[in-house]
Amino acid sequence: MIRDDHSKMTAPPPSDRNASLRERDLAAIWHPCTQMRDHAGSDALPMTPIVRGDGAWLVDANGRRYLDAVSSWWTNIFGHANPRIAAAVKDQLDTLEHVIFAGFTHVPAIELAEQLLRIAPRAQPPQRGEKDPTLARVFFADNGSSAVEVALKMSFHYWRNVGKTGKTRFVALTGSYHGETLGALSVTDVPLYRATYAPLLHEPIFVASPDCFERAPGESWREHSLRRLDDMRTALERHAHEVCAVIVEPLVQCAGGMRMYDAAYLTGLRKLCDGFGVHLIADEIAVGFGRTGTLFACEQAGMAPDFMCLSKGLTGGFMPLSAVLTTQPVYDAFYAAYATGKAFLHSHSYTGNPLACRAALATLAIFRDEPVLERNRELAACMGQRLSPLADHPHVAEVRQTGMIAAVELVRDKAAHAPFPAAERRGLRVYRHGLERGVLLRPLGDVIYFMPPYVVRPEEIDLMVDVTIEGIEKAVA
Repeated sequence: MIRDDHSKMTAPPPSDRNASLRERDLAAIWHPCTQMRDHAGSDALPMTPIVRGDGAWLVDANGRRYLDAVSSWWTNIFGHANPRIAAAVKDQLDTLEHVIFAGFTHVPAIELAEQLLRIAPRAQPPQRGEKDPTLARVFFADNGSSAVEVALKMSFHYWRNVGKTGKTRFVALTGSYHGETLGALSVTDVPLYRATYAPLLHEPIFVASPDCFERAPGESWREHSLRRLDDMRTALERHAHEVCAVIVEPLVQCAGGMRMYDAAYLTGLRKLCDGFGVHLIADEIAVGFGRTGTLFACEQAGMAPDFMCLSKGLTGGFMPLSAVLTTQPVYDAFYAAYATGKAFLHSHSYTGNPLACRAALATLAIFRDEPVLERNRELAACMGQRLSPLADHPHVAEVRQTGMIAAVELVRDKAAHAPFPAAERRGLRVYRHGLERGVLLRPLGDVIYFMPPYVVRPEEIDLMVDVTIEGIEKAVA
């Protein structure tokens, strides 16, 4: 029997349209982040063909609905088929679909850049003789990994342009994830993604993460995060002369297991980077646009980075687009006669795509016109309240939350924080159960997390949590 509205059971449809689409898919497509064999054989996990979206829900070819508890890889913030964003894209289709962005420009990109700079985190005004740290320029790219590539290359190239050619390395945090192109993967510390390609990668300086899951008994998030600044200080004392930038995911290390830390770390890190003369790159690709409780996570630390990478929620999940915001001093280091060779020649064919820019403008308009952050605080409180009883579960090491991101960490031994053997794939059991009950949960290993669209309703949060609790009981049985 198939549950389609979570209140009644219906008979299977006479013709299974899902099956036909699965067969065609498996004959032609290689899916991302997937062992394709999982979708074949007697114990296969069936592919789910989706034909339309409706707010926080996805609908398959047989008409069955799934609550999208992960915002389709953290992108969809205002609901699937959001009419306001859709109307903006449709309007743009009638005027300009794309134009080369070298030597040409267009109104959607200009307006988007202006608005991003207007809402970006503000830096403290510079002291006399200091360079202005305000984010003042926007460089567009196609996706999150591309944005990280831009920031890394731009930082390296900046130091070269100002004559400090010895600066060639980057500092990243353990447990970090910044993307899967080679530069972004170089500053990633998740073995699942990095290990195979290690011979191809540059070697960064990894510094212990402020991840508060590792805090000592009785130690607060703030105390632990501040203590971990000592590790960063030591690394910069040794390596600042060869370091271009420190790159971090502000407040939440998402793909590394939704590991979280206190904003005090970012405040201290900004001071360290200033003191040692290195850039600070904030990868806000996953945490930007309201996920952590403020529009940007850096706001909670009262600071602005030298580079801020944005994507995912930027277009409300409608179109691929990313942006790197940087400062006027960085821009000025590239502004010279062509013959000097100082130009930043990085490019993408679809840089500044007008359709994507219109989607982004419509997304920002929703933030401007509606009390999004206020509603999110209410929804986050609802998630926290519903999840709190799981903290006492014998196989839950921690329930943690930052704004509209919540995570439940499953373990074999609660007292020792000892994980289940990875080969047992306990999280996959939760995922399977979620699909059976009409909820899309996609755990990171044995970390079950929630990053729902901001249009989710309290009763849908109830469903999410109830199904998760059921799935955990099955997974640890």
